[in-house]
Amino acid sequence: MRIRLLTIIVLLAGLLAGCGYNTFQSGDEAVKSAWSEVLNQYQRRADLVPNLVATVQGYASHEKEVLTQVTQARAQVGSIQPTPELVNDPAAFARFQQAQAGLSSALSRLLVVVERYPQLKADAAFRDLQAQLEGTENRIAVARNRYIKAVEAYNVSVRSFPNNLTAMIFGYGVKPNFSVDAERERAITAPPTVDFSAPAAAGKAAPAAAN
Repeated sequence: MRIRLLTIIVLLAGLLAGCGYNTFQSGDEAVKSAWSEVLNQYQRRADLVPNLVATVQGYASHEKEVLTQVTQARAQVGSIQPTPELVNDPAAFARFQQAQAGLSSALSRLLVVVERYPQLKADAAFRDLQAQLEGTENRIAVARNRYIKAVEAYNVSVRSFPNNLTAMIFGYGVKPNFSVDAERERAITAPPTVDFSAPAAAGKAAPAAAN
């Protein structure tokens, strides 16, 4: 009886391994690890925002609209609980991505404002914060890329035959991934346009244009 039981267990283990069960386990752990790094870098950025806003406010207190937008975007990011289950909920994942994109956009507008204040740009504290922000943005890009690849590998294993049969039995589904629509991609990745031309220069250019 024991020999039969052991034989059945060995056969079941072989079937599970051959049908992708073990692949799902390793893939799921890879996604969790990559997601943890994404959250770590996003949190690093969020932690920089209060000091960044305070420093800019010291030189440009009347830029209330932009400063308020950054603060509100930071609050929106903080209102979303980045639980491990978030990577299995497409709707929650989309809200998380939208909040992070909103903060990216607000920070871009803030840096455009900074260009108007040479004294602020020369401030050592601001330069340090800006360097940290730039480094964090690079780390976010790397972490997102690793997460995208981990999710792609996992989703392929879940959808492939005969792994998909095992996935249905054990309830393994595809995970949401980062995606950017065309309009949002332009808003996030396009470099800010800064126009330093004086109004007087624009006025002189008008007659030439008329000719």
